[in-house]
Amino acid sequence: MAPSTISGINRLPEEEKREIYARMIPPELIEYFDLPGDFIDGDGNDLLNFKFSPGSPGVEIVLKHQHDFPDPIQYGHLADTMSGHLHVLLYILNDPESARFDVDQLPNGQKTVFGTSKRNIEAESDALKAGLAPGQVRRGLRMLSKAIISFEEFISSLQQELYFVDPLFYHNAVIFEKYGFNYQKGLKLMERIEDGFSEGGDLLPKLDSSNPFRLPNAVRSIRLRSWALHDNILGEPFSDVTMYKYVGKTANISTCKPCSW
Repeated sequence: MAPSTISGINRLPEEEKREIYARMIPPELIEYFDLPGDFIDGDGNDLLNFKFSPGSPGVEIVLKHQHDFPDPIQYGHLADTMSGHLHVLLYILNDPESARFDVDQLPNGQKTVFGTSKRNIEAESDALKAGLAPGQVRRGLRMLSKAIISFEEFISSLQQELYFVDPLFYHNAVIFEKYGFNYQKGLKLMERIEDGFSEGGDLLPKLDSSNPFRLPNAVRSIRLRSWALHDNILGEPFSDVTMYKYVGKTANISTCKPCSW
């Protein structure tokens, strides 16, 4: 019987695991970077790598366009839920041709978990000025819609119809809303944030330009709101938010209105 979970896939022989996990790579990404069909470059280097233990309920998927490039063009950390559904813990699409900002590490090389455990303020300030959102080390590839299609095809191939995601930052949650995701946890937090940024809201006085992350024009900007929240304008971290989506279906949720990027 074909596996329907990450732990089931991880029990398979290497070649079978590879074929199944590769289904979530958008064809448009492969075409854009002219990646070889087997993801092995001309020097024999593997551009597609996985991190897992045999039978483990989790997997990290790392795809690079060049073997020695420091960042992947696609990264996914997936895990099984207790009920056997798939949970996306982290998902990244990087544009390798864009500038890099070291928001993921301090000057001494210590990791920041994308700024959620420690912060490289100088790098974050530069990233903000360059138009990036919190947690981004590079500009995105603008292929999320294609990636969701491929991911849902991957989900369907496992005979599943429901999956979960953890938005790491506020802007991630708002973007997922636009792609039809609903909230398992965190809707009240999102509504509280919207109230705080609305007329008479308690967050408005805190957009006082006291630092680059608290700009008055963040009121109607998803990206700038996310930076202000990352700067702890709420008095607590943006966390404990989980969203879900049924394959091929969309929810009608919008907690940021009206908002532009």
